[in-house]
Amino acid sequence: MAGHSQFKNIMHKKGKQDAIRSKLFSKLAREITVAAKLGLPDPAMNPRLRMAVLAARAENMPKDNIERAIKKAAGGDSENYDEVRYEGYAPGGVAVIVEALTDNRNRTAGEVRSYFTKAGGALAETGAVSFMFDHVGQIEYDAKVASEDAMMEAAIEAGADDVASTEEGHEITTSLEGLVEVTKALEAAFGEPKKSKLIWRPQNTIAVDDEAGEKILKLIGSLEDNDDVQNVYANFEISDALVAKMGG
Repeated sequence: MAGHSQFKNIMHKKGKQDAIRSKLFSKLAREITVAAKLGLPDPAMNPRLRMAVLAARAENMPKDNIERAIKKAAGGDSENYDEVRYEGYAPGGVAVIVEALTDNRNRTAGEVRSYFTKAGGALAETGAVSFMFDHVGQIEYDAKVASEDAMMEAAIEAGADDVASTEEGHEITTSLEGLVEVTKALEAAFGEPKKSKLIWRPQNTIAVDDEAGEKILKLIGSLEDNDDVQNVYANFEISDALVAKMGG
């Protein structure tokens, strides 16, 4: 199984749900506030804010929380956050990309470095591993909104690069630049997507043994538990047995 989606599921099942939910809402709110501060406070006129609001809705974040996060940006008293990307290696030579929003670069860098070191990995220079990933747009719809053929036809016509449909849903891939326009076109045809976001997708994945897999999952868990970290991506695969053992 590939790393990104499976470790999310594992960490959610292992943790205390209320605590995880509270932390997730805080991170979503931070992204909404930053997006609103960088552009207009109107999701219809601000593509990044639109994506942030969609992500919040997908996690059932209350409407009041979303509106409060937008208003916080307009208030002028919100913290100033820097967008930072960290890159490094986990056990087994697995490449890891960490995206963060931080009000203290030194603190966050030190904490991220310590997580890698404790896991037996190492933080690297920016650009050291990102070349192994494609920075692309990803749009998700539930399976019920359209047939595989209908989604494929609409997505390709809208300018998407690829569509993967399963019983669980449709996953549309776009270029970095094309995400907003493709999302708009599909929304006109099928309604609001479940998710619309930029991701780092590994070009290839590395199969690791269970010992390395456990260390990698613990590293990712520590990273995701950090308040400043927004997203974590890795190019690894672990066995179904380890997934089951870790609660996935």
